[in-house]
Amino acid sequence: MKNKIHKYDFLIVGAGLIGALAGLELFKKKFKVLVIEKNDHSLLDQRTLAVNANSREFLQSLGLWNKLRNIPIQNIIIEDEINISPLVFKNANEPMGSVIYNKDLLLKARAELKKNNLLLENIDLDINKIDFNQPFRLKNKYFNFSKVILSVGKNITSSAQFKKKIFGFGHNSYVGFFNHNYNHDNKAYEMFTTQGPLAVLPAPSTNKYLSTFIYSSKIPIKIIELKKLIKKYFYKTHGQLIFMKNFKSFKISPHLTTSYNKNVILIGDSLRSIHPVAGQGWNLGIKDIQALSELLEQYSINDHNFSDLYFSRRKMEIYTYLTFTNFINSLYENESKINRLIIKFGFQSLLRFDLIRNTFVNQAMGRLNLI
Repeated sequence: MKNKIHKYDFLIVGAGLIGALAGLELFKKKFKVLVIEKNDHSLLDQRTLAVNANSREFLQSLGLWNKLRNIPIQNIIIEDEINISPLVFKNANEPMGSVIYNKDLLLKARAELKKNNLLLENIDLDINKIDFNQPFRLKNKYFNFSKVILSVGKNITSSAQFKKKIFGFGHNSYVGFFNHNYNHDNKAYEMFTTQGPLAVLPAPSTNKYLSTFIYSSKIPIKIIELKKLIKKYFYKTHGQLIFMKNFKSFKISPHLTTSYNKNVILIGDSLRSIHPVAGQGWNLGIKDIQALSELLEQYSINDHNFSDLYFSRRKMEIYTYLTFTNFINSLYENESKINRLIIKFGFQSLLRFDLIRNTFVNQAMGRLNLI
């Protein structure tokens, strides 16, 4: 007897944060979706996410937001060693963003996938060797999908199926938590040091004396030196700092990856990864899902140009962030009189001109769409 082929609209490879949420959004839109996951260690991720206003509303639309521990960010303060006055950004009508735990969101999102029978686990596919034009054999069943969505992080390599463009490399990020004896007052900080950007954000807690940090640099740093660096810049605002032991380090590889296959769509870090200096990587992944969802309201999933239309909607914002983050890093890493003047001009423009300032705030909150 010939094997039965189960027909679906979408296969989503990767049930990480973006893949799982994409599955829930498409299911909400009444598409037939299957999400597969190889069961990596992402459920053990103890890091936090900076969620902008747009992403918060997206999670609310999926019914997930109220199930998550979160803390609002009221002010974002940007400083460096060149300008005297800091940049302070806030919105009178709502928080600039919020901070949640990766693990909380992932557990809730996967629970929803399982409840609706959308998730198959323990499936490890080598995406660089898949023939996307053939039926998939999964758990001894055969499936046919109109479109395949890849959300597998940065693990895609250039091949006959994918084109990957690298935008700089050699940086590492360091992530951790610390307790402090001054109230953080729901403020987030970005300090541009001579070695690299250092961000400190309030962490969800029963009190306001826990914060998280992310530091990135092309210069390797020992943990003891990193602790000294954080204390140097944040003793005045946070008081005595007591660091937790679970420091993590990650390679940073900004890239833009495209597929040659018309039936394959890339989202999240599979499509693009940016330097964390902007704090918007995950939020851009949410915009990928939103762009895909909006496109499905206008075009058929079987439209030959569907994948191209999706990428055309995302490429301007992607290139903007890739260019901006690389440019900012280059200015601070390559000290010169010209670079210092450019940095000072940028600070002064944001301090003096409301239009530029408001544009920056709207973009940080995810309210501005670059299409």
